[in-house]
Order: sequence, then structure tokens, then C-alpha cells
Amino acid sequence: MRRTRTAPTGARQIIAVVLPARLPADPPWPEGPLPFTHGARTTTTDTRRTYFTPAAASVLYGTPDRPTRWHRQVRHAHGSATIDGIELLRTPTEDDPDRALAVLHLTITGPELLDTLRSLAHRPGTTPPFEITGPVLTALLQDHAHTRPNPLLEGYATVETDALPYTVTLLTPGRRPLPRLNRSRDHRRWPAAQQWLWALASRTNTDDYPPDPATVPQLTAGALRISADWSALVLRQGAAFIGHRRDHGPADPFYGYAELHTRSIYLDALLFGMIQRTHIDHLTEELAQVFTGPGEANRLAGLERRIAHFRSTYWRQHLTTHGTANDLLMAYQRQYRLSDRFTEILAEAADHNRLIQTQENQQISGALGILTILGLPLGTALGALQVLGDQNPWHLLTATTGALAATAALLTTRYGRLVLTSLRGRPLTDSRQLTRGHRDC
Repeated sequence: MRRTRTAPTGARQIIAVVLPARLPADPPWPEGPLPFTHGARTTTTDTRRTYFTPAAASVLYGTPDRPTRWHRQVRHAHGSATIDGIELLRTPTEDDPDRALAVLHLTITGPELLDTLRSLAHRPGTTPPFEITGPVLTALLQDHAHTRPNPLLEGYATVETDALPYTVTLLTPGRRPLPRLNRSRDHRRWPAAQQWLWALASRTNTDDYPPDPATVPQLTAGALRISADWSALVLRQGAAFIGHRRDHGPADPFYGYAELHTRSIYLDALLFGMIQRTHIDHLTEELAQVFTGPGEANRLAGLERRIAHFRSTYWRQHLTTHGTANDLLMAYQRQYRLSDRFTEILAEAADHNRLIQTQENQQISGALGILTILGLPLGTALGALQVLGDQNPWHLLTATTGALAATAALLTTRYGRLVLTSLRGRPLTDSRQLTRGHRDC
């Protein structure tokens, strides 16, 4: 693995690697998230619950009778990376109850932090810093989880190691300040801290992507200034936290809590955003399948029920009364346009519902029209015979035949053709395309 130029060794170099997984059965691990300690404070499930709203906490940690998160503390060193522990978070959807997320907590030693991130992002010319797809992860998961799918291993977890992971990184400077990654004259106004913030969040160096000087201000425009000591940047494939002053080591009173928050509640806020994105992806796919065959009314009713469940359970933009976790979640949502996408889902579901209601009303009106066309001539003929007191069966047959002939004649008129067309209905797919085209215009 080629080392990035001017790579420093930070006082704290932390990475959380998030991978999609499948979890058919609960693992035999301790329940709750991986606990971290600084001083007298430990981030247990109970302490984290006090930070989030009850609805968000139930998604992230489950309930006492139905947990959704488990952890295992390990200490496995492999080169410059040390795996401190692993978590499994169940994130079921309507059609995939086994969906989950696996989180590996890493500590990096030496000047390998950015290169490790680039390797996790599968950048050209890099090799994995540790065998995340091989025996290391298998040993960490013990006999309950495997890295290769096997339908015979019923009840075992499967980590999708081929997927591109999401990373959350913390870097604090040591005795020396962070050096500039790009020393060209065109980037001299780009501060070193912002260069590292963007590089760690995007998992790229200047060789992977040399930024255009005109777009440099936009690269870190969404950075969150948490305090004077550190800031954060959330991008599509990674998030980064950077310290702005010297970190005095494990005894540093501020950065110890900064690491604690990064590895616990701030990571959880981003995990909540990933869960939201998964559900919105599934709702989008289901919405596209509404008119794929007969029974669209039933499919739309089921989709509306799932939208209501998602809205009441998962769609949160305010996780806590504390500001930073909310800001991180909203920054993640902006990267994937989750708010706009959910608004589009609601609008299109309303359009589909209106189209289906219109067709049902047309069919009801057509049925009433048929009854009118059939019943009016026949009722008139029979009423006339009853008034005249005529009980001759031939006269009754003649009146019935005349009424049917009058009905057939009425069906050939413009009104009769409209009734038959309304009763038959027309394909909703054409109406859906017209409605969507009108909205796009």
C-alpha cells in the first residue's frame, strides 16, 4: 500500500466501518451497543437512550423485550489497524426482515489513516489494510457470522463484504499541526484542517481527485463547526471529525469526550440516517411496482400503510434536544436528498390514489348507468301493463322484447358508449404517465 505524502500520525486516529449484513437470528452476544469509557462516563444503552427521543432510541437499541443491537469487545491487531470491537444492528424492512448493519471499530497507529480509508474505498493502487473479507472478520464474528453467504447455515449472519462501506473517522493533531495535503499555489487559501476534513470524509487524496481551485470552497461548504476545538463534514460515503488544536493524549479532558461522542451518539445519528435511506429506497421500488399488474388498489393500500409506518417510526429529523446529532443527521439526509425523495414519494402516492379513486368512481357510475339503461325501458313497459291490468303472457313477452330492443338502441348512443367505457375502465399506466409528465412540466 503506497503511503500518502505528508501523512501525519495523529494523537487519535479512529475509524468506524459500517457494512451491510443479514441477520436471520439474534447473535449470542451481549445486548446493546459497544460501550466506551472516558473518565467516569460510559456510553451504555441506558445513557444513550437519555440522549435520543424514545422513538429514535427504540430503532437504534430496540426494547427490553425485543433488542435490535448486539456487540462483542475484541482486541485484534493487524498491521497498523487494531479492531476494538464489532456491533450488529438489526434494520428490518417490510420485505427483508433479516437486514442489518455491522459496525467495526478501528484504531489506526502510524501515518496510515488516510491510506486505510482509501483502501476501504477500493481506490486504485490500494490493498486492504486487513483482511476484512477473510479469516479476521470470521474470527471476530466467531461461529455466529460468516463472510460468505451459505443457505445451509440457517440462523447465521452474513456480512456483505463486497459492498462499499461507510466510514466515520476522527483525527486529532498531536505535537505538530496537520500539514497541508495540497501545497500548490492554487490551493494556498485552502486551510490544512479543511483539506484533511474533506480528504478523510471523501477517502481520497490529491492523486485520486485533484480538486479544481474554483470548486474548493464548495467541497467543505457543508462542514459543521461543532466548537472552536473541532469540526465535522458528512459526505455520501463517509463522515470525518477533525481536531483544530493539539490533543494531549488519553488524559485530554476535551478530546476524550470527543472520541466518546464520535464512537457512540454521533455514529448512531448517522446510522439512523442510513436506516432512513434504506426504507426510502424500498418505498421507491414498491411505488414503481404499484401498476405492474391487476390488484393495484390493494398494492397501493399496502404501500400507504408502509408509508404511514415509516413516517411514524423512522422519519425523524430531530433525534434529540442536543443540536450536533440533529445537524449530523440532516447533513446526511442532504447528501442523499432524503427529504426531497420522501416528499416525492408522498406526492406520487397521492397521485396514484387519486387515479385509482377516479377509476373506481367511473366504474360505479358506469354500473349505475347500466342499471338505468336496463331498468328504465323494462320498468316503463311493465308499469304500463300493470296499470292497464293486462296479464296476457304474450303481451308481457312483447313488452319485455321491446324494452330489450330499446335498451340495445340506447347502448348504441353516445351516452351508452360512455357508460360502457366507464364500466370497463382504462389502463392506469397511461394516466400515471400523463400525470407524471404533467407534474414534470
